[in-house]
Amino acid sequence: MLFKNLLVYRFTQPFTLDQETLHQQLAAKPFRPCGSQDLATHGWVPPVGADDAPLTHSTNGCLMVCLQRQEKVLPAAVVNEVLTEKVAEIEDREGRRPGKKERSELKDQIVFELLPRAFSRTGRLYAYIDPRAGLLVINSSSHKRAEDLMSQLREVLGGLPVLPLKTRNPVPATLTHWLLDGTAPLGFSLGGECELKDNRDETAVIRCKNQDLSSEDIRNHIDGGMFVSKLALSWDGGIEFVVDDKLALKRLRFGDLIADKLAEVDADSAVEQFDVDFAIMSGEFATFIPALLEALGGESTDEKAPSPSGS
Repeated sequence: MLFKNLLVYRFTQPFTLDQETLHQQLAAKPFRPCGSQDLATHGWVPPVGADDAPLTHSTNGCLMVCLQRQEKVLPAAVVNEVLTEKVAEIEDREGRRPGKKERSELKDQIVFELLPRAFSRTGRLYAYIDPRAGLLVINSSSHKRAEDLMSQLREVLGGLPVLPLKTRNPVPATLTHWLLDGTAPLGFSLGGECELKDNRDETAVIRCKNQDLSSEDIRNHIDGGMFVSKLALSWDGGIEFVVDDKLALKRLRFGDLIADKLAEVDADSAVEQFDVDFAIMSGEFATFIPALLEALGGESTDEKAPSPSGS
């Protein structure tokens, strides 16, 4: 199971829980399916294996966890259709149109009645903790979904001292410089995709894909006040990705070198395959993440925790 997106957070204090202790903490809030009147539920499930497997999976000192969320699918159009029917019934029966407060109460009643019949949608969000590097790595490019997972961790752990990774130099300025210069730092190469935003109005967006990013048109847009908000890059270690101005990494694709490493191991079970994937992926990220931070000008040391080794 290889991550497709990345949001990375820095622990401001060393993470000291071992696998068993972390499992016990997560067990305080296991996943349970939605009840008849639940809009959504979330809780911890084993990252791999049967339902009674541990709620953490450890490889090379890294700890994988998995948050499962289930939500009822109740389209607004369905609720509004029933609401319109009920309002029409009141108008016909009583000769009046319900006011705003009454319509709101009717809508709540409709949701209450429809929820037990609504379909459920279930999804999982994986993350792992690397205590030696002091990082929390989440398989998402959505800051909201990442915050949901961290909120659940805070609840069971009694706190989660992490901050988003921050570079010394502003990411948009660095990406824009690379594009104008036509080259990325040693170890990285520019891809064929970018997104530009206007400094004066960030709703003005230009997306370029499978184009020559060194073209005069793109340079003119930047000279006119636009900046690079997303840029496709490849890392010589074997990862292609898109990085945005908030340091979210999207659409990760692992190259042949990493694929060959994965293929070298003949796993006998899904659990063994998961372990192989996790070991190789976390090992690659342990090199890739620092390399990307260095390429972007280095990690900001503001509020950065000392390493557990004291170095």
